[in-house]
Amino acid sequence: MKRISLIPFSIVMLIILAISWVFAYGPCTRSGEMAVVDAYARASSPSAKTGAAFFVLKNGTQKNDRLIAAKSDVAHHLMLHTHKIDANGVAQMVHLMEGFAIEAGAEFALKRGGAHVMLMGLQRPLVDGQKIPLTLVFENAGEIILEVTVDNNRKAKHAH
Repeated sequence: MKRISLIPFSIVMLIILAISWVFAYGPCTRSGEMAVVDAYARASSPSAKTGAAFFVLKNGTQKNDRLIAAKSDVAHHLMLHTHKIDANGVAQMVHLMEGFAIEAGAEFALKRGGAHVMLMGLQRPLVDGQKIPLTLVFENAGEIILEVTVDNNRKAKHAH
């Protein structure tokens, strides 16, 4: 009777599983159990003085956390913004001093038309395809350092 080795098959299955995970969740950067997924930045034009960064935060811990700041050398000031509709129905950007809460086991999406990291006073143009440094500061997870791809052609996703 001939024995068939399952080791090569197991390795192939692990590789397929790893590739499937990458396609399902996209590029991801972790610090402990806080994950940053699908990060990108954009500017409104090549001469823009402002830009924004967007991503999904996944809190895989049992503890609530909060994104409290962002840092980068591409802009003079980075602020955590959201949109608020005033009494006249006009959307205004609002700086959130307290940051964004990410509950234990939950996701929080920073996306166009909603919460985002505002890059104010750009030091250089955000060129499509380039990567920019971005450091996210959390109350509990500490700092997560990212390289964010500039994608000025990306369309807003309707759902995450």
